[in-house]
Amino acid sequence: MPYVWDFSAVTRNWTVLLSGLGGTIVLSLAGIAVGILIGAGLAAMRLSGLRLLRWPATAWIEFFRNTPPLVHFFWFFYGLPMAFGITLSSFGAALAALGIQSSAFFAEVFRGGIVSVERGQWEAGRALGMSRTRLFRRIILPQAARRMAAPFVERCFELVKTTTLAAALAHHELLYAAMVVVTETYRPLEVYTVVALLFLTVLFAASQVSEWLEARGRAMQGR
Repeated sequence: MPYVWDFSAVTRNWTVLLSGLGGTIVLSLAGIAVGILIGAGLAAMRLSGLRLLRWPATAWIEFFRNTPPLVHFFWFFYGLPMAFGITLSSFGAALAALGIQSSAFFAEVFRGGIVSVERGQWEAGRALGMSRTRLFRRIILPQAARRMAAPFVERCFELVKTTTLAAALAHHELLYAAMVVVTETYRPLEVYTVVALLFLTVLFAASQVSEWLEARGRAMQGR
């Protein structure tokens, strides 16, 4: 017999799914903020001429870029209490895992944008008597920001989707909420289809806002 779709399981539990979506959005925004803060510091360290700064930053970036994110979730939630007696909530462990792992990618996005600016831009600014700070703020950063915008947004989208791993810690985000609904209704296809559509809606809306901001930024620079 063909499968009979029945979305009443979703409509009856809509508030549970929306609550999970709210948890996903909060965790995503917090993870992006942590990733940006740490990533900016790592990028500055990697661009430093001091090996004492550059090597630890490189080791951090390579380690967290090349290890599975789910392992990071387990480390912070299960590993810290066993190894150091430090207990984090499911939100705290998920935030630490997301922020630290994404910081490695954000660091490379920032570093790549900065080094992509031609060396002649630095030399021209110094020839005009500009300080290094003013040169970076007025000339280098605007150009680098345009070049890093697309990979930065892409990395943010990846982080939002990675929040689903927090379900392994029983943190109340969208996938975990869907799992709860499925155990009560036995309608996994309908529930997980709606989860996919919710992610699609949120990320598509975010992509449209990002494109609008990028276009507005180009227009303002062209004036």
